[in-house]
Amino acid sequence: MGHAAEILGVTQAFLRSLDAAKLLTPGRSEGGHRRYSRYQLRLAARARELIDQGTALDSACRIIILEDQLAEARRINAELQHTPRPTSDQPGPASG
Repeated sequence: MGHAAEILGVTQAFLRSLDAAKLLTPGRSEGGHRRYSRYQLRLAARARELIDQGTALDSACRIIILEDQLAEARRINAELQHTPRPTSDQPGPASG
């Protein structure tokens, strides 16, 4: 946790507050130390950015969750747009 806080330029208490707010759920080492993924570090950096702009912690967490959901929806949409669709001249399922 100390290394993650140092990388982000935040305190360990800040990272614990993101954990308590359920924005991050870090893994644990065998010794019980929190271990953050790169993705979680990006979320923590985004939270710090929003909070530095005056956004409350709970609001920052909600914004980040919504941004993440939007990015996933866009990814799925792009994937579906590249999926071949049956054309009207192709036979459909047999009726019987």
